Amino acid sequence: MAKEKPKAADKLSDKDYEKQLEQLQMELVKFQRDVIADGTKVCVVIEGRDGAGKDGTIKRIVEHMSPRETRVVALSKPTDRDRASWYFQRFVPHLPAGGEVVLFNRSWYNRAGVEPVMGFCDEAQHKSFLSEAPHFETMLTRDGVRLIKYYLDISKEEQKERLADRRNNPLKQWKISPIDAQAVKKWSAYTEARNAMFMHTSHAAAPWFVVKANRKKIARLNVIRHLLSQFDYKGKDEKLLKVDPAVVFKFSDKALTQDLLAH
Repeated sequence: MAKEKPKAADKLSDKDYEKQLEQLQMELVKFQRDVIADGTKVCVVIEGRDGAGKDGTIKRIVEHMSPRETRVVALSKPTDRDRASWYFQRFVPHLPAGGEVVLFNRSWYNRAGVEPVMGFCDEAQHKSFLSEAPHFETMLTRDGVRLIKYYLDISKEEQKERLADRRNNPLKQWKISPIDAQAVKKWSAYTEARNAMFMHTSHAAAPWFVVKANRKKIARLNVIRHLLSQFDYKGKDEKLLKVDPAVVFKFSDKALTQDLLAH
């Protein structure tokens, strides 16, 4: 897929970006007040390839939110005990209680992408996950968890550039991992795994929302707008929450047939 070229309507100055981001972050604070007051359980899953912008997106969401009621979960590799347990078990203790907002920077969906591609799980485990994940998520939503799933989609060329920048930027050294070296080499395998994940785990209780993320700042703003648009809260400013449907859209079969995803 060719690298996306910014369109005239997509141009966004740093000044405009910072202004819009500040307005949306103030909306997030208003949103969180209601979450705390109403005891709402909010769980946001952020997935995507290496370099897709997960860290940066989450950072802007939580920057001015209450650290007491906001948690970012980014689990390390599973322990021997984790591997001997029910797959979803290690994630359950991190789910939100009433009044909390929890963001998963990668999640149980490691078993839909990284694990099968890198050989960290076998085919049977992968297939079992694709079958069980919708049931697990439906149980969560029936218990009142507001589960919202985003997949940040970038092109192969964009990924190459971002991973190269990661290697050359001394402030991003902590992001480097051995898996990075395989990200581009195994692009096609990750694409196949992503498509299978969408087809099997986008369901009525918790659909996938695709985010076109080649342009980081535009993607971040639209994710926040979309997230806020999913909730009612006091003082909600609807005019700030107009989501660009070309940037964030609910997954459907046509995304695979109409060239809407990086491949």
